[in-house]
Amino acid sequence: MIFQRALRRELVSTAGAVFTTLFTITITVMLIKILGQAAGGKVASRDVIALLGFAGLTYMPVILILTGFISVLLVVTRSYQDSEMVVWFASGLSLSRWIAPVFWFAVPIVVLTASLSFVVTPWANQRSAEFRERFEKREDIAKVSPGKFQESASAERVFFVEGVTGDAMRVKNIFVNTQHNGRNSIVVAREGTIEFDKRGDKFLVMRQGRRYDAMTAQPDFQIMEFERYGVLVSRQSEALVGDKSARSLPTHALLVDPTPFSKGELVWRIALPMMALLLMLLAVPLGFVNPRGGRSANLLIALLLFVLYSNMASVMQAAVVQERISWIGGWWPIHLAAVVVIAMLFSWRIYRNSEYHPLVLWAGFKRRSLMGEVTT
Repeated sequence: MIFQRALRRELVSTAGAVFTTLFTITITVMLIKILGQAAGGKVASRDVIALLGFAGLTYMPVILILTGFISVLLVVTRSYQDSEMVVWFASGLSLSRWIAPVFWFAVPIVVLTASLSFVVTPWANQRSAEFRERFEKREDIAKVSPGKFQESASAERVFFVEGVTGDAMRVKNIFVNTQHNGRNSIVVAREGTIEFDKRGDKFLVMRQGRRYDAMTAQPDFQIMEFERYGVLVSRQSEALVGDKSARSLPTHALLVDPTPFSKGELVWRIALPMMALLLMLLAVPLGFVNPRGGRSANLLIALLLFVLYSNMASVMQAAVVQERISWIGGWWPIHLAAVVVIAMLFSWRIYRNSEYHPLVLWAGFKRRSLMGEVTT
């Protein structure tokens, strides 16, 4: 019991450090990406924090899986390097006694990963898509950065404004170039505001300006001065629908509408908590290192196994989406293979001193070969 309490305490402290590192790296990368999108006019500046939170929730299952896997691997590796495992084995205890404390350490991570995978992550994907779509359907002039030429969503207009108020409802010194059906129209105005008509449609109403109309490839053009000029920028009837892809649908919606994409998404959501548990158990035999040697070899093997496991889960998801296999037959084979690998590695470590262990047999073969050479 003392050993298990000490081991759980060390696992928790190591997991905290690993999670903080991985989460900080992920959030930093996503913040740079989202800030670049905001600077390019692809998302609203005021939505950066919300989008960053949704991105963090989306990547949280993978972060938790890596946290558990790396934490167990580091703790087991440290025990070998500090010769604690020598004392452990000398006391007559086997490596299998590590399974129980590692399992109880894994349970909260697996439960949290399952909750994120089945509930929170789809919601975060849906909300992120709604934020982005809401920005795309906002009035074009509200998406313009002051002092920068920018194309509208319809690719028919180019806007330039010198200044925008905080609520994006009033702009100053406007330039709008519109091309439609071979006709080019340029409007310049001193100021403009966003107004709504009775149906709820949004208009950019410009004041004290001029409009220049011309046909493409024709030298004639018209000049018109105005005190008030309105341009339709969005209609009230355009409702937000959000992301309707399988990765943004709730789990119950995937079960109700079993399309190939829904089945593939179910395979992936089931795979995440299974990977979290099995990888932590896999890290116990993978943590073996020679105290006199380095630990880079086992870390490299662990990294390769993690990449292989996650990629095979993605391959099974793609196979279900392409209807090459059924979703019932697609979610369990890769995890069964992982269980077999875990059992083989535990057997390799536990029975390494057995006379039938491959390393013992190989050492005996080399010894007999050497003795044969000496006698001859």
